[in-house]
Amino acid sequence: MRIPTLRTITLGCSKNDVDTEHLLACIPSGSYSILPEEDSDTYADILLINTCGFIGDAKEESVNCILEAVAAKNGGKCGKIAVMGCLSQRYASELPGLIPEVDAWFGARTLNPVLKYLGIDADADNSVARLSRPGRSYAYMKISEGCDRRCSYCAIPLIRGAHRSVPVETLVQEARELAAQGVKELLLIAQDSTWYGLDIYGKRALPELIRALSGVDGIEWIRLHYAYPADFPEGLTEEFATNPKVCKYLDIPLQHISDRVLKAMRRKTGSRECHELIARLRKEVPGIVLRTTMMVGHPGEEEEDFQQLLEFLHEARFERLGAFSYSEEEGTWGAEKLQDSVPAEVKQDRLARLMEEQRGISLAFNRSRIGSTERVLVDSYTDGILVCRSQWESPEVDGEILVRPSAGLSPAPEQLIGKFINIKIIAAEEYDLCGEII
Repeated sequence: MRIPTLRTITLGCSKNDVDTEHLLACIPSGSYSILPEEDSDTYADILLINTCGFIGDAKEESVNCILEAVAAKNGGKCGKIAVMGCLSQRYASELPGLIPEVDAWFGARTLNPVLKYLGIDADADNSVARLSRPGRSYAYMKISEGCDRRCSYCAIPLIRGAHRSVPVETLVQEARELAAQGVKELLLIAQDSTWYGLDIYGKRALPELIRALSGVDGIEWIRLHYAYPADFPEGLTEEFATNPKVCKYLDIPLQHISDRVLKAMRRKTGSRECHELIARLRKEVPGIVLRTTMMVGHPGEEEEDFQQLLEFLHEARFERLGAFSYSEEEGTWGAEKLQDSVPAEVKQDRLARLMEEQRGISLAFNRSRIGSTERVLVDSYTDGILVCRSQWESPEVDGEILVRPSAGLSPAPEQLIGKFINIKIIAAEEYDLCGEII
């Protein structure tokens, strides 16, 4: 009997990657032949699209992907189309009528209806199983779902619901499953990772979780993303400073520094608290690399506020930074209560000026590393180049360290993928660095 084929396409953030990997791990062997995501030429009996619906650009990408799938279906390249994730959760009542060619729509808060549609009798929501991508030495670990905060611009609470932490013992077992598949690095993610534990333990339990994950054999790096700055957990900086498995790297999205803008954003933190937290992190964790996210063009942002933000970047010297301009999202507090007052061209100008400031900071940091010896994890080997990262580079969002192996290297370069090696930094650009094996 022919085994049906299934191909998934995952859009948006790393949280969607985790959902897809959990889902695929619940499909028993022999039920479906799972096609690689990039294999668009092979006929798929079911094409499952995991969508993003966070901001305008992401929604447009998701809709375009669905329409391309419809064209493929009409052209006989796939059988049925199923759509899940944030976009279909957010617009559950509108999308079926707008794109009737899609055979099934599912939301983002539970995976079990998708499995039922596939004819699988399993409980993905309580499973620790993960089908990690072959050959990838890192994996994202979603430590909680949803968010209890109501920032003015953010639709995540509307889409994903209230904050729900995953128990420590469940995450430890998931880490063991990933380590058994060759994963060396865990990237802890959540809508708000510093809120972890409040709902099930009555306290912020992120330090305890990190210590528990550190005990998993095979896991050598633990990296923390999306740490909300307000009410920063006690004991967390100690883990960064003393735990050898914790990367001295923290993703802490501040969004702005102007008190007036932060208040309009409903961030529940102010300029003084942000300055104090950054100073505390630099003092208590020597050598830590900080990544942040900033937003320009929020309703009410004046040139004075933006200049204050530029001055803060110059002072704080964030080694890593991402930025985006405000996008009014229906259903959010900002869309209902505030007027999108900053013209689009002003937003783009401020975004360009902010990133120009950051380029110089990033280049100075990278150049300061020339001549240093660093332990790096080899992610891939492409076109004669080993693509690596140190504890100070997170995959997919930061730069890379490129190493050209010498002729006759033993072991062969392909055998170094997923392993740690020592290198010397010999050159640096704004985002990427070059090294040589020592």
